[in-house]
Amino acid sequence: MGTLTTAQIQLTEAELKLLQTLVYQECGMYFDERRSHFLKDRLQRRLKACQLDSFYSYYRLLTSREGRAELALLLENLTVNETSFFRNKPQLELLQKSVLEDLLRRKQERRDYALRVWSAGCSSGQEPYTVAILICDALAYYYLRNPLPFEMPSPKPLIPPPWKVEIVASDISYASLRIGQEGLYTEQQMEPVDYTCRLRYFEKSGDKSGAEASY
Repeated sequence: MGTLTTAQIQLTEAELKLLQTLVYQECGMYFDERRSHFLKDRLQRRLKACQLDSFYSYYRLLTSREGRAELALLLENLTVNETSFFRNKPQLELLQKSVLEDLLRRKQERRDYALRVWSAGCSSGQEPYTVAILICDALAYYYLRNPLPFEMPSPKPLIPPPWKVEIVASDISYASLRIGQEGLYTEQQMEPVDYTCRLRYFEKSGDKSGAEASY
């Protein structure tokens, strides 16, 4: 009798629904029929890695106290960490030229100088850092046309007082979050960032560029 391999183990509809529901409950990702092939492929890989003989056994592992680490690994495998600086330029132009301009004006009229932004699904950090750059640029441009009634400290801070900016970045991938927290990027990752922006917001660190700590 030959040995059983994971290629021979079938994923039943009932098992698929159990695992779909579990993934959705844990991280909010739902894999419908169009994306079920991707989910099945990742489940097969993890089943093989765990050396289990059924997907129900794998489900039991994921829902046990001992299976929390494996659940984290599965969710890590299900994320598509596609990101870059200044991604989706039409949206960013709308944010910079319309949304931020109007928001800064209305907040100053109310003397509300706090700005909070949530970057959901931030991956390895390029997108929240991009938003931070756009906010800094928007504030600088706004106060060129609307000077503050007091002297700015020297050198000028990226966030002029009395403004306080908080950017919360979240992702289900802990590995991606660690990269974002470190804030170091390769030359290839920095390719969309122009020279002027690099000088203002980044520092060279060996063969990588690091985002300014003042973000």
